[in-house]
Amino acid sequence: MEEQNSQTTQPEHTPLDELTEEGRAQIRKEQAEKRAQRVPSRGLVIVNTGNGKGKTTAALGVLFRAWGQGMRVVMLQFLKSQTGKWGEIRAAQKLGIEIIPLGDGFTWNSDDLEHDKTLAQQCWQLCREKIESHQYDVVIMDEITYAMNYGWLDAAEVLATLKARDPKTHVILTGRNAPTILTDYADLVTEMSEVKHPYNQGILAQKGIDF
Repeated sequence: MEEQNSQTTQPEHTPLDELTEEGRAQIRKEQAEKRAQRVPSRGLVIVNTGNGKGKTTAALGVLFRAWGQGMRVVMLQFLKSQTGKWGEIRAAQKLGIEIIPLGDGFTWNSDDLEHDKTLAQQCWQLCREKIESHQYDVVIMDEITYAMNYGWLDAAEVLATLKARDPKTHVILTGRNAPTILTDYADLVTEMSEVKHPYNQGILAQKGIDF
């Protein structure tokens, strides 16, 4: 009985250091075949949406990670004011990273929606230029969903641009209520939900955390 138990506890595979050279070659061959069967890397369309905080922050995380890997990156912001001294803008300037704010503040507080519409359309045209230039590995369109939800941008036109892009280009879109036409097409969709928010406790946006 003891001999039988000892046999059942033996490892199913021979340890690598005990394999013959032919055995190691066979393992390398099998590993190469598995790698060949994998779907090749390609540019992803990523959507960060939902009513929770962190959509832009998550996109910035990818931006800095990609930049650290030597990739060519750019973020265009649809709502952030062009004159704002946001923390990410200051950091990007020091590091030589392209972050371009093209809005005029928070749209729902705007006194001139037509002006905001014009800015949004100008921002979109620049987004298209960046995507179609083939000069970037990662293009982030921050808070673009608001422009689509307000009817200032055609979601179908945005989708057509995504489909026509260089297949190696990653594109990230952020904002609440992302149109279904985009989430259906995207490779990765994250919906951030609010559980608690300090604003509901009377705590306003804080430096370094929110801006």
